Parts: sequence; structure tokens; C-alpha cells
Amino acid sequence: MVSTHTIQDISFDKDSISLKIDGKLIKIALDEISSKLKAANDFQRQFFKVSPSGYGIHWPLIDEDLSVEAMLKTCI
Repeated sequence: MVSTHTIQDISFDKDSISLKIDGKLIKIALDEISSKLKAANDFQRQFFKVSPSGYGIHWPLIDEDLSVEAMLKTCI
């Protein structure tokens, strides 16, 4: 069964991504989840689409998809 999530905010600093998922704020080093996002510029990072169920996030300009479940497991 696919988990659904509510993604309320996504932001970046130089080396990490911060997400507010289901009311919980998490921060993950880009080295841990995506070399494509780490190499991307600010415009490429800010152009993303969240799946309607909140299952994943897609960055079309760099052809990257990340699972919210995988990101949540990374920060545990």
C-alpha cells in the first residue's frame, strides 16, 4: 500500500533540502539522497512537482524523482 503525505514546504540551502511533511520539519543532506539535486542550480531545484498523493516529488528539469517515504527513512 502506498503511503500518502501532505507536503507543506520544500526549501534548499547549498548542501541540504528541508521539507515540511505531515507537519514535521526534516532536513537531509543532498549527498545522502541525490547527486542530481546537489549539482542543480537554484532555478532547477525550485521547479518541482509534488504528486497528488504526496507520494513523491519530481524535478523535470533534471529528471529526478524522490520518494517521500525514502526521504523520511533517511532522517530517522
